Amino acid sequence: MDLSKAMMISAAGMKAQSTRMRVISENLANQNSVANTPDGDPYRRKVVSFKNELDREAGVYRVQVNKVSFDQAKFGLRYEPGHPAADENGYIQTPNVNGLVEAMDMKEAQRSYEANLNSIEVTKTMMMRTIDMLR
Repeated sequence: MDLSKAMMISAAGMKAQSTRMRVISENLANQNSVANTPDGDPYRRKVVSFKNELDREAGVYRVQVNKVSFDQAKFGLRYEPGHPAADENGYIQTPNVNGLVEAMDMKEAQRSYEANLNSIEVTKTMMMRTIDMLR
């Protein structure tokens, strides 16, 4: 495989994982966001899905973000009768974001990003050694 293609594939992986980390950060930042009215919905967790896309010019498949969608899991309930968003029974809906799950997803995305970065570094070193050999 051409070394520049290897770098393109790793760079695409880094871009996809950085999008994933941004979405996870949004989820964590909004894990306590609730509606202001009883009929409103709280923050809904977002999830990123990936796809392989053929780069016809380079002749390689690269990972890309397919879409950012909403997790359709049910909202939680918390008893808080004084809250403006409380229903007639005193419950408010809470976001469907689990901080532990988000932290694990963030760590996985971070490690994948780092693996792609290491791949670029190794490829760069191989290119430099090849250039040195040609001198």
